[in-house]
Amino acid sequence: MRSRRRIIPGIATLGWVPTLFLVGLLWARESRATPQERTAIKVTRIYTGSDNQTHAEEYEVELGTARGATELAEPIEVISLQFRRTSPEYFIDWHNAPRRQYVVTLSGESEVELGDGTKIRLYPGHILLAEDITGQGHISRAVGSEDRISLFIPLPERERGTASALAGRKPAAYG
Repeated sequence: MRSRRRIIPGIATLGWVPTLFLVGLLWARESRATPQERTAIKVTRIYTGSDNQTHAEEYEVELGTARGATELAEPIEVISLQFRRTSPEYFIDWHNAPRRQYVVTLSGESEVELGDGTKIRLYPGHILLAEDITGQGHISRAVGSEDRISLFIPLPERERGTASALAGRKPAAYG
């Protein structure tokens, strides 16, 4: 009698193993992995148009062929790198970018306002290419209640009349 009491729970336990195996096979068959679409690297470019106003466009960074889990863009010549922290009171009325530069927001938020009222939110991970070094310029202001940490990455000067490094790309209108 004692041995039957041991055998019955053992059989009941073993009965779950095949059931779990079959359920696992069915689940695996139904949930085939599909390739994940890669996240594009987007840059918002602000520049001075022929109307002397600052305009914005967004473009995707072109990446080379994937090598394993990595894709690289062509190197961009830069002059330096500067860390910047602005407080929640940050506000600069109409001004131009002091030079062509990338501005990468690491934490916190701010916004850039253009002459037509368009506001561009600079959030963590956002990349801005500021090229409005002439014309009306833009307004910069903090958004939120925390400091904003960003990187300023100046680009080399180019001769007047030289085409932008972005020439030939099909930017999408910002919005």
